[in-house]
Amino acid sequence: MNAPPLSPLLALLYGCLRLAGRLPLGMLHRIGSACGRLIWLLNGRLRRVTERNLSLLLTQESAETRQRLVREVLRETGKSMTEVAIVWSGSPQRALDLVREVRGQTHLDAALASGRGLIIAAPHLGCWELLNYWLAERMPLSIAYRQPQRPRFEPLLLRARGALNVEQVRAEGTGVRALYRRLNAGGVVGILPDQRPKRGEGEFAPFFGIPAMTMVLLPRLARHTGATVLFSFAERLADGAGFRVHLLPAPEGIADPDLAVACAALNRGVEDCARIAFTQYQWTYKRYSIQPPGRANPYAVGADDEE
Repeated sequence: MNAPPLSPLLALLYGCLRLAGRLPLGMLHRIGSACGRLIWLLNGRLRRVTERNLSLLLTQESAETRQRLVREVLRETGKSMTEVAIVWSGSPQRALDLVREVRGQTHLDAALASGRGLIIAAPHLGCWELLNYWLAERMPLSIAYRQPQRPRFEPLLLRARGALNVEQVRAEGTGVRALYRRLNAGGVVGILPDQRPKRGEGEFAPFFGIPAMTMVLLPRLARHTGATVLFSFAERLADGAGFRVHLLPAPEGIADPDLAVACAALNRGVEDCARIAFTQYQWTYKRYSIQPPGRANPYAVGADDEE
């Protein structure tokens, strides 16, 4: 998809991002960490959602431990906001030079050699925008995306992510049919597997032991095309040292015809990634806001509710 022209405001924002992208990664991470501390002090929605998520998951941990982890999550969240300036700076090679290590390369090599098509499941963990570049440098890549909640920002996202001519496909209608065609032809498709679908468009499956509305698109693509599924993310290294790319095989059952089984396997794959870099996962997201009948929305505290 060709990126539409930017409005003057978005063009200014994009220019500021590219300018900030000239800063060293370590400096951007220090700025991001300071932003995370500010988010903590302001005690707004991001902090409250993170606290709620960790209270649901880490029931065996003390309140002090959970609060320490919340602070770390918010610092990592701040880093994710600022480091994107380098990724979107207009110089893909400079961003790619920040990849210091790759773990699981043999899984990728075997999947590509099979010629059966490959689905990269890339959770909201670490620097997923850099992962797009790393993959696109090695192979033709189509990425499925959902229109942002604020549609006016879509042209900016398309422009910023298009530096390596990644094919960007909306995960709806004709876009989904295009994904099937790519995979049937032996191509590579990237999908964010932990985006919460709308009620009625997904399947409930446990995520860290709690029911979560889970996408069915990825399991269906895997089942109908026979494509290999790998999970992948770019882990943020300490002190602005760069990133480590991980590639993990999908849990058994991810292409099962029973969507409950397949979605449970999908969530286990996300869990496997998140356990490697727990505080770099997007715990600021209301992953559990849609619950089965009879179970309350755990974030239902007022106007911040997100349906």
